[in-house]
Amino acid sequence: MKRIVTIQDISCVGKCSLTVALPIISTMGVEAAVIPTAVLSTHTAFSGFTFRDLTDDIMPVADHWKKENMDFSAIYTGYLGSEKQLGITSEIFDTFKSKQTLILVDPVMADNGVLYKGFTQEFADKMAALCGKADIIVPNLTEASFMLHTPYIESYDEAYIRDMLKKLCGLGAKVSVLTGVSFEEGKIGVMSYDSPTGRYFSYFRERIPVSFHGTGDVFASALLGALMNNKGLDESLKISVDYTVECIALTLADSDRRWYGVNFESAIPYLIDRLK
Repeated sequence: MKRIVTIQDISCVGKCSLTVALPIISTMGVEAAVIPTAVLSTHTAFSGFTFRDLTDDIMPVADHWKKENMDFSAIYTGYLGSEKQLGITSEIFDTFKSKQTLILVDPVMADNGVLYKGFTQEFADKMAALCGKADIIVPNLTEASFMLHTPYIESYDEAYIRDMLKKLCGLGAKVSVLTGVSFEEGKIGVMSYDSPTGRYFSYFRERIPVSFHGTGDVFASALLGALMNNKGLDESLKISVDYTVECIALTLADSDRRWYGVNFESAIPYLIDRLK
């Protein structure tokens, strides 16, 4: 059985970050080790949430693993809350990276044209440096714009996205994936660029006019799980997009749904079936 490690925070309630990554990746038949970067009572869309920073605990965990000669098929990062955590994560990449280790970075830091609270352009620049060590990066358009020092725009064509994908790989990543891409009204999806082959790929589904917290974590986790099941990049992107859409659709169909995340649990049978 393959084993990955995912480095991100854990929101005790909220259906995001580790509470999404761990069950999805485990469901896909992959052992998921975790390094929590912080513990929150809920995700940040709630008011009055508690927060405990675990930065000082990250390297001791990694050092213990190193002494135990542990290795990983992949390293997957999500939300990292400080420049110090970016630096520590970079060290972990250097420690555990081998020819067989895939590094996937989801540079969670911005959306809808603005950085998340507490983040700066300097943070985005250091996130770009971390992305340079990755095999695959999966930013949204806002995150890509900040990392590339490009103005965020909502109206664009395919040529613009192709150019942005190339520039993202110019940071050092082998494969760049832009999420939330749309060239046609009513359709939204992803577009990728594989720099070693020069190949582009895009995949779109119907746009569901609703926004739920944590869907980016659902997408990235399913993407890594599919890749660890030896699915090619194109097929893995299709699986992760379709699973995310299924999660949203099942959530909307649930009259007793929670407001703070999607019913990714209800869609797990669909995900397992897609891996067959």
